[in-house]
Amino acid sequence: MTTNRSVWQATATIPEYGAIAGDQHCDVLVVGGGVIGLTTALYLQQEGTDVVLLEAARIGARTSGNTTGKVTSQHGAIYANLVDRHGRHKAEQYASANQGAVDQIALLVDRLGIECELTRGPSFVYSASNLQREADVAWDLGLPAQLAEPDETGLPEQGTSAVRFDDQVMLHPLRYLAGLARAFVEAGGRIHEHSRVTELDASDGRVEALTAVGPRVSAAHVVVATLLPIGTVGGYFARTRPNQSHGIAVRLPVEAPATMTISADAPVRSTRPWPGGGPNGLIVVGAGHETGAEQDTDAAYRSLIDWVGSLWNTDAQPDYRWSAQDYSSPDLLPYVGRAPGSPILIATGMNKWGLTNGTVAAGILRDTILGRDNPWSELYDARRIGDARAVAELVKDNLKVGKEFATGHLSRILGRGLDHVEVGEGGLYDLDGKTVGAYCDHDGRLHTVVPVCTHLGCPLRWNQGDTTWDCNCHGSRFTPDGSVLDGPATTSLAKPDN
Repeated sequence: MTTNRSVWQATATIPEYGAIAGDQHCDVLVVGGGVIGLTTALYLQQEGTDVVLLEAARIGARTSGNTTGKVTSQHGAIYANLVDRHGRHKAEQYASANQGAVDQIALLVDRLGIECELTRGPSFVYSASNLQREADVAWDLGLPAQLAEPDETGLPEQGTSAVRFDDQVMLHPLRYLAGLARAFVEAGGRIHEHSRVTELDASDGRVEALTAVGPRVSAAHVVVATLLPIGTVGGYFARTRPNQSHGIAVRLPVEAPATMTISADAPVRSTRPWPGGGPNGLIVVGAGHETGAEQDTDAAYRSLIDWVGSLWNTDAQPDYRWSAQDYSSPDLLPYVGRAPGSPILIATGMNKWGLTNGTVAAGILRDTILGRDNPWSELYDARRIGDARAVAELVKDNLKVGKEFATGHLSRILGRGLDHVEVGEGGLYDLDGKTVGAYCDHDGRLHTVVPVCTHLGCPLRWNQGDTTWDCNCHGSRFTPDGSVLDGPATTSLAKPDN
């Protein structure tokens, strides 16, 4: 039977930290317990700064605990594009920053003694097109890259061209995060889980955070590392797009490839070994789409299963399946630093490469707070507007958001009344002339919500594959009963009888 949970979530023991119980003061408040938040908090605490970290749910509960666990500077076939788009200097900075992050993560694992299945090995990007230029550009930028034979990937079907990056890393991401959390607390840091921040107020040279459980935290500096900044901070909800990918962990009928791979062509398929699945264990991630844009998200999982079946002639069903969300910027570079017109520091737009980009971001955030120069801060500048192409893409994206806001519920009503909602079924229903979101869980309990996002009022779509309510405008996601899973929303969905 397939478990609808990340393989990492199912196979890691995370230290538990209680919810915040009273008002607190600190030098730095970090909001978010993923890779960016934990790494930033650890860096600062080790520098003698008094840090509090607040996490809305559990450490690594969302995107950072649902990644592929690849730690690599090979972000698809990106480097020729970066040179064309930003010039050689900026492309070289991006390459150096992310390759440095690979080594930094390996160093942290070694120094902190974190048991997280870390292994070194090659990573491949492959394509039906010629990748010679990508290999040449990546090598020229200082990366450990070379053109490779397609059969080196270990996949039965490899395209016609491949680029190999040597000495890359893969690990168990949630065990890595657990190790960072332990090290942070041992250094004197404070972590509070189940303590969602709902509001930030900057005044008199300090920032005060209000939590959903009541207490407040006052800090000289605040870092918001919550995938997308909460609420409307910096307007990043309008400067990024939310994207969802899906993953499966499956046991093949033969030994799985020992390499990391990713296709440059659509549909993207990313693979890596799954140590917990034995020699035949494989993790496959792909089937990406904008959050809230797909009507049948179960089809995304089926497409991954079918791809495995076509390559290895098997009908094996996955042991685990899950999804992850991230945000992309229009110019392919993350936003890190102080938000425009605000003292709040943010990190967003990792474009699905959060383990390395997030580690780079943590260094920038640390150095910004401590008043140090950082070699990557200008490249990742959170206040940049971007080039003409980026601005054009933002305009296009926001016109699409406006259309979704106006017409998102049209032609998606499943039926009238709630008497015949089947077990395991969810969607939109007409109840006395009002649109209601409903889901009947496997215990027969009916959950109903007003399917309107509490961030800026966009209509929500039902995600059957993950049993969530998703916002296609800005990526907020909610449980069947309306609790917030992912921001920028901070408030649960209303109930139809309210």
